[in-house]
Amino acid sequence: MPHRSRYELQASVCVVRQNHTDDHQIFTRPMFNPALRTQLIVLITATVLTCSSAHAQTEPTLDSEGIPGTLILVGGGEVPEGTTELLEKNLAGASILILADASAEPREAIESARHWLSEHDLSDVISVDPELPAPEKVAETIKAIEKTGVVWICGGQQSRLAATYAGSGVENALRAMLQRGGTIAGTSAGAAIMSKVMIASGKDQPEISVGWDFLPDGIVDQHFSERNRLNRSRIAVDQNPGCFGLGIDESTAVIVSGRSLQVTGKGKATVLLANCNYRDAESFEIAAGGVADLTQLRRSALQRKSGVNPGEPVHGPPELKSGSLVIVGGGSMPKDVVDRFIELAGGRDARIVVLPTAVPRAETTDEVPGFLKRAEVANITVLTQRCGEVETDEFQSAVKSATGVWFGGGRQWNFVDAYNDTTAVELFHDVLHRGGVIGGSSAGATIQGEFLVRGHPLGNTVMMAEGYERGFAFLPGVAIDQHFAQRGRQPDLLPVIRRHPKLLGIGIDEGTAVVVTGSKAEVIGQHSAHFVSAQHLKSLPPEASLPLDVSSAAALYTTVNTGDSIELRTLMEHQP
Repeated sequence: MPHRSRYELQASVCVVRQNHTDDHQIFTRPMFNPALRTQLIVLITATVLTCSSAHAQTEPTLDSEGIPGTLILVGGGEVPEGTTELLEKNLAGASILILADASAEPREAIESARHWLSEHDLSDVISVDPELPAPEKVAETIKAIEKTGVVWICGGQQSRLAATYAGSGVENALRAMLQRGGTIAGTSAGAAIMSKVMIASGKDQPEISVGWDFLPDGIVDQHFSERNRLNRSRIAVDQNPGCFGLGIDESTAVIVSGRSLQVTGKGKATVLLANCNYRDAESFEIAAGGVADLTQLRRSALQRKSGVNPGEPVHGPPELKSGSLVIVGGGSMPKDVVDRFIELAGGRDARIVVLPTAVPRAETTDEVPGFLKRAEVANITVLTQRCGEVETDEFQSAVKSATGVWFGGGRQWNFVDAYNDTTAVELFHDVLHRGGVIGGSSAGATIQGEFLVRGHPLGNTVMMAEGYERGFAFLPGVAIDQHFAQRGRQPDLLPVIRRHPKLLGIGIDEGTAVVVTGSKAEVIGQHSAHFVSAQHLKSLPPEASLPLDVSSAAALYTTVNTGDSIELRTLMEHQP
């Protein structure tokens, strides 16, 4: 397993600090303020386990926005402090529903939960009589769920809870509650049942059953460190490709909201990823106060399931069969760069599509970029659609008729979430096939490579973020970095190329563009572009540690100044 650096937090935001030899980091540690720390713990959930084989074979669609509502998964033992504040916040005047069917003594479990809640001044608690006949109990449980926004699931045996509600509408009722912003919390068995692939029992060899599909693509295990459950979780993950494991210690909670996964309490959470044909099985610990990105965990698991190594180019050498690319390193847009993009798109008759989706949806604007406004191109369409929205006639017809596409700046992982696994990426490639041009700056530059660097949703210092390592491959076989010399990024590409020697690394300075036609790369604008391959690294002894300092790293690149050009295929000759 490669060395992993520690994460630090600065200020009150998530900051990822990474040694440049690291790859695919999953989590970071933010600085929690006291108010946020006070707001953590167990909440509510219980419901149904659908055991039909048809349900068990249905894979959820990856929604990059994460989950609606809030899940609180407690690993057993003492409930971390602060739970009740979060619970009370989501009540909105309703009662707290207790589900205790995992317990062998549900009445006692209900009374124990009532007592715990009352100690925190939460006395408006309801439950359904556990001795009611099954059909009546299910009906009453669904009615209670529909009237509340918080459900608390007691511990016990998760298979007992699953069997009680198997095939009923309780799971759907709970999911509907999440959709309206509710909270489902559970401890021990109440946490384990929240993943569709459920570890029902087993000390060393897990017995797998079907749980409630609230934590997509996850496999939850509890009492994790205390009962030495790493091995059984590892087996469960290996047996279920496309899933990641989440082991939670006692007196510890994992709070999931949207795509954010936060750990609080006295212990830690452990993330597990399966082995695949190009990567060994791995695990990562997230200490209390740490966070992870749920969408990245899911993408990491699914990438391993695919068996496609993102570091192995599959689209051929770095050259274009048709069309052109204008790849800008961020910063200013010099006139010669703008003029070249417009010329390649067809001049004043160009039909240009602008994609401003490298920023969060709430920050996306349909404003035409200033450099295009000043260029007086008559036909410019700004498309803000993402994911399923790209199937609309507006998006499809605009891209199908475009002679040029411009990818804006921001964070490149947003482009992946917006267009990956949709028809959009194929439509973008069709622009090149028609002889058009694709351009972009900063994030819009990096997305054009086949390997995506700086794709971590929690911070742009991670060069190889598993789950976000695949660009759109407009220029095959390359990894593109930007703001290069101005931010001292020369050391950063070297570990990428050492790990993936079939790639060509390209670093582009600010205010500078690499214009690619065929296999020729012309540099225009204000500064330079820098190229590095495995051939360049042969001068380093095998034991040389990375990163190097900026000046030592810079000496390993082939630098091309503005006004000059280079043949990309030449740079890749005799590659391993």
